[in-house]
Amino acid sequence: MTAPTADLPATFASIVDDFNAVTAPDRLQMLLEFSRSLPALPERYADHPELLEPVPECQSPIFLVAEVDGGGGDAVVHLHFQAPQESPTTSGFAGILHEALDGLTAAEVLAVPADVSDRLGLAQAVSPLRLRGMAGMLGRIKRQVREKTAS
Repeated sequence: MTAPTADLPATFASIVDDFNAVTAPDRLQMLLEFSRSLPALPERYADHPELLEPVPECQSPIFLVAEVDGGGGDAVVHLHFQAPQESPTTSGFAGILHEALDGLTAAEVLAVPADVSDRLGLAQAVSPLRLRGMAGMLGRIKRQVREKTAS
């Protein structure tokens, strides 16, 4: 059964489709590839880690910040993550969220369903605790976007 993607932004839908088109071992390989594609943290945050929010739901230490350019639902969202290289699962989830959400409007980010991490078909390959970590990242991103577009 293919995971539903009609309610996802196009890039996120494509990622979900790609994960569901391969076997569980190949999904882990794809997750590893996303961990390698996570962009480095910009210097403005590397020099000021206090500006990043921790995600305690993750088993590995990961920090993130959502920048919002403009106001309201049309504001453009940019995401930045600091994830340990020795934690490919956590870094992979951050890489997926970065690729899927960075550059979208605030309204598009806020419309992403909370269960999107479950649609990647990783439940057989990754522990439920790790999947909750990705959901925790998404929840913090959405909260930051709501706060920054409200002010």
